[in-house]
Amino acid sequence: MEVTNLKDRARILIVDDDESVRETFTAILEENGYIVDTAECGREAIEKSHKNFYNAAFIDIRLPDMEGTELLTAMKESMPKMRKIMITGFPALQNAVER
Repeated sequence: MEVTNLKDRARILIVDDDESVRETFTAILEENGYIVDTAECGREAIEKSHKNFYNAAFIDIRLPDMEGTELLTAMKESMPKMRKIMITGFPALQNAVER
């Protein structure tokens, strides 16, 4: 069933300082019918999430102004129903978490 009503489409926030990652995720998700918004840093993501409702957020572990885990905690407290997915460009998750 194709969703034609904008109100029925899920909204997703992509939080990553790498423009190519934001563009790639946006292209893939929009092609599959999602409404996508992006943020380059944690502060911008928090501001946008206070203004808009998002069903899900993809959050980079390393952001220029805060760790992704800090953003995850802040969003968990203010938006508990939003699904949050951590992403990283590091080859090993342990390396990303240690940084």
